[in-house]
Amino acid sequence: MSVREVAVTGLGLVTPAGIGVARNWETVCAGRGTGAVDPALDGLPVRISCRVPGFDAEAGLGGRLAHRSDRATQFALVAAREAVADAGLDPDEWSGARVGVVLGTGHGGCGTFEQEHRAFLEAGADEVSPLFHPRQLPNMAAGLVALDRGALGPNLAVSTACASGATAVGTARDLLLLNRCDVVLAGACEAPVTPMTIAGFARLGSLSRRPCDPRHASSPFDADRDGFVAAEGAAILVLERMAHARARGARVRARLVGYGATADGHHVTAPEPHGRGLAAAVAAALRDADAAASDVTHVNAHGTATPVNDRLEASVVSRVYPAGPLVTSTKGVTGHLLGAAGAVEAAYTVLAVEHATVPPTANLRRLDPRVDVDVATRPTPANVALATTHSMGFGGQNAVLAFAAS
Repeated sequence: MSVREVAVTGLGLVTPAGIGVARNWETVCAGRGTGAVDPALDGLPVRISCRVPGFDAEAGLGGRLAHRSDRATQFALVAAREAVADAGLDPDEWSGARVGVVLGTGHGGCGTFEQEHRAFLEAGADEVSPLFHPRQLPNMAAGLVALDRGALGPNLAVSTACASGATAVGTARDLLLLNRCDVVLAGACEAPVTPMTIAGFARLGSLSRRPCDPRHASSPFDADRDGFVAAEGAAILVLERMAHARARGARVRARLVGYGATADGHHVTAPEPHGRGLAAAVAAALRDADAAASDVTHVNAHGTATPVNDRLEASVVSRVYPAGPLVTSTKGVTGHLLGAAGAVEAAYTVLAVEHATVPPTANLRRLDPRVDVDVATRPTPANVALATTHSMGFGGQNAVLAFAAS
């Protein structure tokens, strides 16, 4: 057993595909898109989103904790509780001193910010909530998860735009390999479906505009794709050094064996046109895993359904993975969770490894002829011995994770 092995022992998911790991995997494997016209976006140029279905923060967390936290943090708290329980851990039975938390977010409490800014403009300073900062600050999800689960070790918030979730998981792995912790709750949360955030992405021209067919609006790699659909949610992975997991008899869902991170150094929003940064991150993750690109049998792609990103990523996949791995973008189901996307897709990659099944790319009706990769269009049984998941963010930040069977 390598001392560099990190075990994934627990998962928690709150996404548009459902609340809980089992519901998520069922929806993703069924390839059911979750886009819908969103009444909260009435009057905006884009009115489609992917929301978490049936989420009741007060029922799940209690009124006091729900009131103290932004919607993004609420998602993280529910996911963290599921992940810790899934790992067979009990916060009442640990001191917490060797338990860390690393959570990513791209926007922090942007819903809280918009709400309180509106109160300030309409009614003045005295109407701004005293909980404005505790709900809005981007580190508060990590802080409240630690408070709720009694995790007293290193507590970090990372923000690398749409790569935040993958960066958080990779950073957590580093903490474990440096022996800073025995257990880390790693992941990300985001609740960006707010008028200001959607207006900004609409102005960038990044969003799909298919109000007559919202369920199929998120269509990665499709010839007629026209942009991403904004989504909300959270994912938490419980990570442990393999020796620690084995010593307590934990179930190991998969092994996190590699992490690579790079910067394009090219443009604020556009990826480097040849994908050099992403390709370098893939190479770094595989070096870390002591694996060859030909060993990879599945890639969970960033696959945002924007015309430029999908073609560029496909060109990288065809260039750097000689064995032609089966590719999927689960954003066809969930939409784009922005800062939480990388964590959600890491969890789905773990499940693909564990269940030896590559989920389909939902809403792919006609493959873009310029996408020269093998894209899964149905749930495909496969020996997923080694899989990677790609994340790319504004600012040119790239993160790649490699997972192997246990």
